Amino acid sequence: MKKIINMRKMLDNQQGIIKKISASGQIGKRIREMGLVPETPIQIRGRAPLKDPVAVKVRDFVLTLRNDEASHITVEVDAAEGDQE
Repeated sequence: MKKIINMRKMLDNQQGIIKKISASGQIGKRIREMGLVPETPIQIRGRAPLKDPVAVKVRDFVLTLRNDEASHITVEVDAAEGDQE
């Protein structure tokens, strides 16, 4: 079963598919330029000790996003992988 959540709520090593980018302006442009576009598979690789930023695997590379940037990204994940709500 699939579930739609905010990227910010994903767990370490959890995989998902980007469904929507709600950011506009410079933040939206920056997110898209990094390759984070709808229907792109991603995986959370880890977080800094204070939970910000988050490391995200996209295609063949890993990038980091601040939580305020990740909060603009909606992702489809398997509901069986655990919830952080």
